[in-house]
Amino acid sequence: MADRPKPGSIVHVEFHAKDPKKLEKFYGSLFGWKFQEVPGMDYSLFEAPNGPGGGVGGLEPGNWQTGIMNYILVNSVDDHLKRIEKAGGKVVSPKLEVPGQGWFALFQDPAGITVALWQQNPAALGTPTDRHDDSGR
Repeated sequence: MADRPKPGSIVHVEFHAKDPKKLEKFYGSLFGWKFQEVPGMDYSLFEAPNGPGGGVGGLEPGNWQTGIMNYILVNSVDDHLKRIEKAGGKVVSPKLEVPGQGWFALFQDPAGITVALWQQNPAALGTPTDRHDDSGR
């Protein structure tokens, strides 16, 4: 079993685009990535040969910008949101739940780059996203 990522690790990479299926075809043909649709969402998950896996989705909901979003593992989204502004960043969105999986929030660093925090729900162990868990179990 692979070691679980430690807090501060990038654990998920998302590609946001107007035509996510076109991106799936592009990256699948270039790198052999396999995509699995998430039921009820305009979103698919992928596993890379090494490093974090990720997802491909449309620009809704939330009017996402076209681009890539990195998710950084933390023990507590709430604690990090309190620390971000003190460190010179800006909170862009509050803590939101991915039902049954965990919680995330968006922030901008001092350069204006948007990044996400990710806190794994310990009850989600054994799911495809359990690689994001940092409980050490």
